[in-house]
Amino acid sequence: MRPGLEVVRGLLDALGNPERSFPAIHVTGSKGKGSVAVMAASVLSAHGVPTGLFTSPHLVSYRERIRLDGKEIDPPSVVDGIARIESAADRLEREGRIDRAPTFFEVTTALALDWFSRRGAKAAVVEVGIGGRLDATNVLDTRVGVVTTVELEHTDVLGPTLEAIAREKAGILSSGSVGIVGELPAEAADTVRREAGSRGVPLWWLGREVRFDDRTLSPRGQTLTVRLPGLAVEDLRVPLLGGFQAGNAALAVAASVRFLDATGRRPDPDRVRRALGRVRWPGRLERVESAPEMFYDVAHTPGSARALAQGVAEISPLADPEESAVVFGCLRGKDVEGILDALAPLARTLVLVPVRSDRGVPPAELRVSAIGRFPRIVLAPSAADGVRLARAATGSEGLTIVTGSDYLIGELLRSGSSEDGPDLSDPGLGPLSAPSSGSAPRSAPGGRPER
Repeated sequence: MRPGLEVVRGLLDALGNPERSFPAIHVTGSKGKGSVAVMAASVLSAHGVPTGLFTSPHLVSYRERIRLDGKEIDPPSVVDGIARIESAADRLEREGRIDRAPTFFEVTTALALDWFSRRGAKAAVVEVGIGGRLDATNVLDTRVGVVTTVELEHTDVLGPTLEAIAREKAGILSSGSVGIVGELPAEAADTVRREAGSRGVPLWWLGREVRFDDRTLSPRGQTLTVRLPGLAVEDLRVPLLGGFQAGNAALAVAASVRFLDATGRRPDPDRVRRALGRVRWPGRLERVESAPEMFYDVAHTPGSARALAQGVAEISPLADPEESAVVFGCLRGKDVEGILDALAPLARTLVLVPVRSDRGVPPAELRVSAIGRFPRIVLAPSAADGVRLARAATGSEGLTIVTGSDYLIGELLRSGSSEDGPDLSDPGLGPLSAPSSGSAPRSAPGGRPER
């Protein structure tokens, strides 16, 4: 992880500056930015705008990160694109135009923007990796910048306070763009307002210009009305669970409408409804089994764990914590105590699992943080074993929650996937074990920052 724009700008210049060939919605935030990005891209595509979508990290396939109108980048384009980028990087280093090799994320960003341009994208929705101001994605022709949330995260990179982190995230707001902002702590909101004002960027705020109401729940999602200045989208069905997704949907609709307005297109509420009705976003309060229910979620901060707990309580208010279990694994650097505090009211049984990463925290170490928070603590040798143990401990009146890391959810989803390409989660680690006959080696997930 190397914050800074010099290398990625050098790469893009060598590729013919593909980032200049389309306008963009740029999305940052401590949580929710991927959900907002995927919903906004769906809305633009539904309006007939060929739209690229760049998100991170991936859960099952590297190709998930780069999509055009919902379709993942094809394997030959990955190979050819990275070959061009590698050649350009070698030349730039020899000529002294960049002072180091590009990182994994810089290469992937350049690959995405180059592919979007080559495939004729007329718009892109791009999720920030970390922060914003110095993130490799901050090279776009941004028409709309979105700041979803701000909480203490990646403090070693972004700064130790909410104000410092908000300043980094507000770095995506550039002169000539407009901003959409979620509900932020007061000090973060003041910082974003100040940064936007210094650049002449007008803001719409969730709860003010951007509102939602008439929210009803269903087993497969929720229905709501999103209200913006001059436009209301009623009966908006969102096939995602959790109250936090209602706010994300409102931010996505606002960003899409502002983008369409800025690029001379008329927003159509019917197209917005169709677009959000077909959104899929795995691993985000995703119900994967019933009777009893089991949910996957990639919560890896206290804030996202609280949102997960609130969502589960809303969906299954009668679930008995005595009959429920949480499966948890995470990477070093996470606020384990804060996350477990948020999850503790949901279950009495905690199953701790290893995460396949060089930065994974061993279950025995996690147990130290869990003592006093959960009365029953079980250590499992693998994620799959942990799920089996948790399901055995979950009664008919309870539920199972699997959470703590993108890596953990990705491992479980990959185990049931037909994806047969290499796992590029961590280009620096070797295969977990010798591959079975006829299968491709798979590297352990790790080495990429969780977003």
